[in-house]
Amino acid sequence: MVKTYNLFISHSWDYVDDLMNLRKLLENRGYFKVVFFEVPPHNPIESSNSNYVESIIRQKIVQSDVVIGIAGMYATYSKWMEWELNTAKNLRKPILGVIPRGQIRISQTVENISDKIVHWNTESIVDAIREMV
Repeated sequence: MVKTYNLFISHSWDYVDDLMNLRKLLENRGYFKVVFFEVPPHNPIESSNSNYVESIIRQKIVQSDVVIGIAGMYATYSKWMEWELNTAKNLRKPILGVIPRGQIRISQTVENISDKIVHWNTESIVDAIREMV
C-alpha cells in the first residue's frame, strides 16, 4: 500500500506559479500520494483577523508530515512565509527547502530554517520527503 504524505507548502501568493508547478510535479509522480494543506490563492481564508488566520494555518501545519518552503528570493520578504516556517519549526515539523528552477540566489529565510534543501527535481524532492518522514 502506498503511503500518503501530508504536505504544507509555504509560498508567496505573488509567485503562485511556483506553488502550482510544485504541486503538479508531486501529484504526477507515480507511487507517491500527497495531500496538500497549504492555503492556495483560489481558496483563501476569508478573514482580516490575523489571529484567526494564524490559527487556521497553524492547524494545517499540525496536520502535515513535512513543511516545504519554496526558497525563491521572494521568501525573504514574505512575513507570512517566515511565520509559517517558524511555526513549523516550533511544532517540530521537518522543513524541506526547495530551490526553484533557475534560481542562483535563494532566500536566507528558507535556507536558515530548513532541515534540508534540494533543487527543483522530482526525485530529489520525493526522496527528501520520504527521508524526513
